[in-house]
Amino acid sequence: MNLWTATRNRANSRADSRGEARLIDFRPVIFVNGILLIVLAAAMAVPAAVDWLYDDKDWQVFIVSGLFTLLAGLAMVLGARPEGRPELTTRQAFLLTTSVWVLMTAFGALPFTLSGLKISYTDAFFEAMSGLTTTGSTIIIGLDSMPHGILLWRALLNWMGGIGIIVMAVAILPILRIGGMQLFKMESSDKTDKVKPRTSQVAGGIVMVYVVLTLLCTLFLWLAGMTPFEAFCHAASALATGGFSTSDSSLGNWSNPWIHWILTIFMGLGGATFVLFISPWRRGRWAILTDSQIRWYLHFLVFFTLVLTLWQWAVNDWSPSDALRHSAFNVTSIVTTTGFVSTDYSLWGGLPQIIFFMLTFIGGCTGSTSGAVKIFRWEVLFAMAGVHLKRLLHPHGVFVIDFNRQRISDAVVDSVLGFVVMYFLTFAVFALLLTMTGMDFVTAITGSATALGNVGPGLGNIIGPAGTFQPLPDTAIWLLSFEMMLGRLELFTVLVLFSRSFWRG
Repeated sequence: MNLWTATRNRANSRADSRGEARLIDFRPVIFVNGILLIVLAAAMAVPAAVDWLYDDKDWQVFIVSGLFTLLAGLAMVLGARPEGRPELTTRQAFLLTTSVWVLMTAFGALPFTLSGLKISYTDAFFEAMSGLTTTGSTIIIGLDSMPHGILLWRALLNWMGGIGIIVMAVAILPILRIGGMQLFKMESSDKTDKVKPRTSQVAGGIVMVYVVLTLLCTLFLWLAGMTPFEAFCHAASALATGGFSTSDSSLGNWSNPWIHWILTIFMGLGGATFVLFISPWRRGRWAILTDSQIRWYLHFLVFFTLVLTLWQWAVNDWSPSDALRHSAFNVTSIVTTTGFVSTDYSLWGGLPQIIFFMLTFIGGCTGSTSGAVKIFRWEVLFAMAGVHLKRLLHPHGVFVIDFNRQRISDAVVDSVLGFVVMYFLTFAVFALLLTMTGMDFVTAITGSATALGNVGPGLGNIIGPAGTFQPLPDTAIWLLSFEMMLGRLELFTVLVLFSRSFWRG
């Protein structure tokens, strides 16, 4: 038994005798963080190799950053190795989830700030946080002439953040009962509903699907006219619903309709529930075809695509094919919180801007890489409204809220309602704080919405589809970085750490 364990055990023994809170064992948290930093260091070797092949001196930056990250990770792993195979407690799970995103971002920002971009660590932290949270907002200008290593690193941050978010949604959030996610807990009493017998197997299946879809998207984009490098960067960002592009004009740099349609399809897949891709067939049907959340998701996409297509055709005199293509692409991009743009939709008129602002709050499905409120919660909210209307007409009637023909408990409904209230309260508070940094009303409101929803572009001349976050003051950059993490980790996962009772146990 080492000194750390002995000290903690003595402190916990005294706490138990006095009826006080037990100390948190930080070793599993530090150990897992160390492992992930080692993975991050290994990932830095990929852009280093690419820069070396293209004879760009930034390969040295990735090597230095990778070695520093590797040493930090090894120190954490060796210094906090737990005894045996520990199971995380609830408090450890909360702490681990938040600390992973903070540490990964802190070290993932090193290549940006040490490279030839000559940006501050504040901006580098924002760029890394935007990548790992799959937000897609950027402060970097001149992407078209950027070294390949930096462009690839941005895409890899998106890709790694995307798979991390899915695993978190499957393995951690249901246990923590965040925002109604306990409904998707794998340890269901109905064993037939379990996709795989173990959560680790589910995560492995999801990673396999994620990799296969990324490779397929890369292949299709390459065949459609992109270079292999551009194809992979956009495929990685599309599946992660991240939105980092290799061009300042995003997908407006490519006029090929096939490229837009391919990315529309794969962004849509990235916003769907990944567990359903590996779910078994029942009664001759694939579960994804009967899932109510998927149906709601598709209805949202189709409805708003048709509305904007008619608007572009009737008001802006676009051809039907161009109107449909750009409407489908940008609606899918915003609903899935990807953030790619094929054209500057802020020039479409008043109604489209209102619609795109509304879409910022919708989000994709639970268990996907998308952010915002998510379809499942909107489905529950609409069901709640329907039940209240029925009770007005039939005061003595008995009505229940269900999801996929299963009754939703009151605890789940309360959790969903609490999440949505906190979501919009957080949006309003950060919008107010952003105005205090000197930002105008439109930039502050849409900036808060896009950061919390992990969407990417906002509205207005500064952070709109044709702009970047580079002109914003440092205070606003840190606020938005924190808000991106809040939205990505479902609010309460982070906010609970500021509770005194959390540290008291």
